This record gives sequence, C-alpha cells and structure tokens, in this order.
Amino acid sequence: MSHVLVPLPRRAAALVPVLPLVAVVALLALPPTGDGAVPADVVSALVVGYCVIRLLRERRRPLSPRAAVVLGLPVVGLALAAMGADSTAAGVGGMCRYLQVFVLVPAAVLVLLRGRADFRVLAWSFVGLALWQGAVGVHQYVTGTGASYQGETLRAVGTFGATDVMGMATAVSLGVVCAVGLALGRAPLRQRAAAAGCALVLVLPLALSFSRGAWIATVLTCSVQLALAGLRRALKAGAALVAAGVILMGGFGVGTAMLQERIDSITEVTDTPDSSVIDRYTLWAAATGMWREHPLTGVGLKGFPAYRDGHATLALSSGSEIDGAGETYHKQALLSPHNMYLLVLSEQGLVGLLTLAGSWLALLVCAVRGLLRVRRRGPGLDCGLIACGLLLWQLTDYLYGDIGGPSTVLTGVALGLTAWWALPRDERPAAGCRDEVPGRLEEAVAR
Repeated sequence: MSHVLVPLPRRAAALVPVLPLVAVVALLALPPTGDGAVPADVVSALVVGYCVIRLLRERRRPLSPRAAVVLGLPVVGLALAAMGADSTAAGVGGMCRYLQVFVLVPAAVLVLLRGRADFRVLAWSFVGLALWQGAVGVHQYVTGTGASYQGETLRAVGTFGATDVMGMATAVSLGVVCAVGLALGRAPLRQRAAAAGCALVLVLPLALSFSRGAWIATVLTCSVQLALAGLRRALKAGAALVAAGVILMGGFGVGTAMLQERIDSITEVTDTPDSSVIDRYTLWAAATGMWREHPLTGVGLKGFPAYRDGHATLALSSGSEIDGAGETYHKQALLSPHNMYLLVLSEQGLVGLLTLAGSWLALLVCAVRGLLRVRRRGPGLDCGLIACGLLLWQLTDYLYGDIGGPSTVLTGVALGLTAWWALPRDERPAAGCRDEVPGRLEEAVAR
C-alpha cells in the first residue's frame, strides 16, 4: 500500500489563512504598551480590513443569510444607544468597541476558517496563551509580585497587570475549555492526552487568579462538556480533576486558606459579604435604576459612569484598590456594573439587551444542535464541544463581569469559533462538519 507524503511547504501553506487569527491570540501574551494600547486590538482591526479587501477582490458573499442576521442583530440596539449617548465621541467609541467584539471579529473568523483543521489550530492557540499567562501568574504568586489581594501582592494576573485582574482568569479559563474539548474528541490518543494534561495544569493558575466568576463559569462549562461527551468520559475526567484538586489543595497546600475564604465568599450574600460584593450589588442596583428611567434605549453607550452616582447608594466605595504587578498604589473608579447584562440593559435598554442576547441565544441553540448531530458518530466532536463551551462560559461569566480590558478581543475570537460551528456557510454541510482542505492534504494537516 502506497502512502502519499505532503511536502512540508504545502502543509504550512494550508495553515496560512488561520495565521492572522492566531497572531491576534498570540499578541495577548504581551503586556499593554505604556500608553494603554493593546497590540492584539490593532491586529484584529487589520484582520477585519484584510477580510474586507479579500472579499471584494474575490467578489463573493462573506456570510450566509442566517449568519448575517444572527451576527448583525446587535447592530440595531447599538445604533439606537449610540444616538442616545451624551456625546458623539462616546457613542462612536462605544459602538466601535461593541462592533469589534460581537460582530466584526466573529465575522472575520467565519471568513478565514476553512475547516476543522483550522478550528483546532486556533483552539490550540487559546491553550498556548493560557499556558503562558498561567505560568506568569504562578510565578507572580510564588515570588509575591502579583496584584494586591488582602494586603499581599500575590494575586496571579499574568501580563495583563493589576488594572485588569480578570484578564488572566479569562485567558486561562478559555484555554481550559478548549483543552477539555480537545481531550474529549476523537483525535489520536497522544493529542487527547496532551490536551487533558494542559487542562489539569491550568487548574493551578485559575485557582490563583482568585476570580470567583471565572471559577463558577469554568466549572459549569466543563461539567456540561463532560455530560455532552458521554457518561464514561465524564467519570474518567471527573476523577482526574478531583485528583488534581486534592494534590493542589492538600498535597502542596497552595493558598489553601485564601482559596477557601474566597470560595466561601461566593455564598455570603446576606451574612457578612466583603466590600467587593457590596460594591457589586450596589452597582447592579444603580444599573437597574437607570433602566427604569430609560426602559427602551437606556442612557446611551458609555453612559453608565455619568449616571452612576445619581442612582448608587452611599454603600458604594470610592473605588477598587490597585497595587502590585508593576502598579503603584491607587484607587480605580468603578465605572461599570460588573454584569454584562445589566450594563447593556442600563446603556442600551430592552432593545439592546434583546438584540444582543438574542444573537447569543441563537448561536447557542445552533451550536448545540450541531453538536448533538455529531455526538455519536459524526466528525468534529471536539470542535462542537469547544464551540458550545466557549459561548456557555462567556454567558455565565457575564453574570459577574462585562466588556472591557485588553482581554476583550479574545472574546471576539471565541465567539467567532462558536459562530463558525453554529452558522455554516451555504456550501458547507450542517454544523460546519467538513474540512475544506482537500484530500490527503487535509489528513496531513489534521495529523
């Protein structure tokens, strides 16, 4: 039996279209520049521009009608909220950010990805970013050079710094979701074992991020992934995670007391909540107050800070304390409700919430339907698990966080992966199940 070997240059050439997206993810390994600019944001804009030029030259339709409707739905609420903003600059700036994350970057992923091989390359780039940021975070904890937490500079924040304490937690959590999906797929055993090992390794930096919202979202998402993959795999993976937790908490005693205190604080709603919980509930109340006064279109994009003091009670603190990880001590104003749904409701009203959440819900339904079609025998189980997991994680985490910070562009790429699986092009079979790299070249790239 003869074997056709694909030359290495052809293998590399087959991956060229996905490399710009990998570059966006990889650039998040760099810290923000001195003026606050994020290289990944700049490159994401260039990628979108490249897609536009490429589509114009090829004279082809960029998206299927269904994809255009689902991804374009948030534009309605954004346009109305931008017109209601206090200033033109605020309206335009806010709309550009929302369009970047929820419309343009996901659409670029849809255009550039050609098959499951490209999907997996991009998913592995998420895992690579998580490993790098996690390694930096663990080093910060061990050496006491992290962000301030309970008076000690030991909170793992990676290269994102103390001003974006959720950045590393987001990157690591999405890496865990991708690694779990890859481990539960039908790839060769070596690849699945490597993915499972990465997921277990990433548990440590995720714990040291002290991010309650990321913990809850990751546990829920991975549990759903395991359940969708099958009972046998769920039991094996669950046993491995329990063993990792025992080693982490008991064997090494990594931050046991602080982690336990942080976990206990999740349920401290009416007893003795810490200051961050009090601030969060105060901001949530302020957001709902804004919505009651402007129920349909909200107070306008980027309007929450201006209206906050008029709706917040005296329980709200002057700001969060920032220290460590290269930052000198200062107070950072609380300019958002730390809940994406309430942020959209307060600034964009019911119209904005229904259009944006409606787009996410449509993506989730389509992604789950595609996963159920391939769960037993179809190809792409790992892609389906990753696509559903990324969106589920984001929807859960949005109960405790919102848009903002250098890691935000990662959300756009993750939504693009979900959209690629959920909204296939017209010429592609349902659920994005076809690898569009032809023949033996497809097999070589997959290997």
